[in-house]
Amino acid sequence: MVKLATLSVKTKLTGTAMLLTTLLSGCASTIDQSQHQQELQRLINEAQIAPQLAGQDEVNWWQKLHSSQLNQLVNDALANNHNLHSSQLQLQSALARLGSQKAQFLPQGGTEINASRNDIVDNNSRQLSANLALDWQLDLFGRISALVDAANASAMSRAEQLRLLQIEVVSSVVKGFVSYQGNKQKQQIVELQVEALQQSIEVLQARVDEGIANELDLNRTRAQLSQQQALLPEIAYAQYSDLTALAVLTGRLSSALVLQDEQKVFDLPFNLTLAQPANAIALRPDISQALFDFSEANSLSVSASKALLPEVSLSAFAGVLSLGSYGLADTQGQWEVAPQIKWSLLSYPALLAQRDAQQYLSEAAYSDYQQVVLNAISESELALQLLVKENEQQQYAQQRYKYANNAFLQAEAMYQEGQIPYLELLNARQDILIAQENSVDSTISTLLAKVNAYQAFNGRWSYALANL
Repeated sequence: MVKLATLSVKTKLTGTAMLLTTLLSGCASTIDQSQHQQELQRLINEAQIAPQLAGQDEVNWWQKLHSSQLNQLVNDALANNHNLHSSQLQLQSALARLGSQKAQFLPQGGTEINASRNDIVDNNSRQLSANLALDWQLDLFGRISALVDAANASAMSRAEQLRLLQIEVVSSVVKGFVSYQGNKQKQQIVELQVEALQQSIEVLQARVDEGIANELDLNRTRAQLSQQQALLPEIAYAQYSDLTALAVLTGRLSSALVLQDEQKVFDLPFNLTLAQPANAIALRPDISQALFDFSEANSLSVSASKALLPEVSLSAFAGVLSLGSYGLADTQGQWEVAPQIKWSLLSYPALLAQRDAQQYLSEAAYSDYQQVVLNAISESELALQLLVKENEQQQYAQQRYKYANNAFLQAEAMYQEGQIPYLELLNARQDILIAQENSVDSTISTLLAKVNAYQAFNGRWSYALANL
């Protein structure tokens, strides 16, 4: 990492030495963002993160699932999410503050019109005056410029915060939709399992009544049935939870949101590809926001240093005065131009303390930026490792279901031929139920891991959202 440039000025310097030192060392109120971007790119390139994922552009990556419902949910969330709306208003407020700060470069002042009448011992007097007063603070030492730079960095930070929230909203919508469809699939599977067990119980009950089977087989099958039936309320609650989360994200009540089954999202190919993996990390909004926060703190530090210098301003006054009437027929003109220099020498201890405090905050902001960079790189690497893990587990889960299904078919044939007792067939059925549920869970987790990876490598596709 590039070391933070030393911005502090020794507190013991006074007088001319203080003025000269400040002029020489505090000229730039903005950081060199291009330098930090280059350093970040070098760091990412050295880390060799996800070069194998280079391929198709990831912009609008959720459209690879080919779900019109999902696309509409994403559009609704971007248009109606209340948190996004609040963040957009905060950005507008920051831009307005930036405009207000830029206005400080211009002369300030206004007009004033006064009319008065006095009556002292039958002596009446009238007076009318109209004045125009201006005060122009000259930015000779760059204090106002530093404050403008700080306001600009603050506005840019708000913009990155909005982009960060857009990433969270889009990713949460996709995850909620995938989870909802996954729970729908699990519900269908469990319902089929319950139906098959109920049919088995009917057959077993008839055989028990005929004395061919025993109560043990029947009770074990009923226990399996209750175990599967107990899953249905949990799955129903999970579906409702997913639906509620999607409703909140899209700015509506859950009762107003109806989703259709789309099991195809688990069957279509959904590969993780990135047009530029390095930029997908380098352009992340959390990194950019931390850099703008550092830039704002640095500009405020420079402004605090400039406060040690004299303030030079130019005041101007022009007006007319009418005595004896409220009209302007008989007036006297007056004007004044007064340059002013104000230097708060007696406030130096307080100003020095404020400058030192802001410089510490600037150094802290740079440290925060470094931490955000490390967190972003680690999060990206961890997202890839999670995807590798889920892919491997999905393969094993599918193999497990394949073998469990073969074993059940074999056990069923052997039971029909009288080679094994019913309990062994029941155990084989239990194995395939567990394997099937595990396979479905693994498929859902793998798809969610891909969504999580797109969320981590968000730099490029989030910029596309911000430019809509």
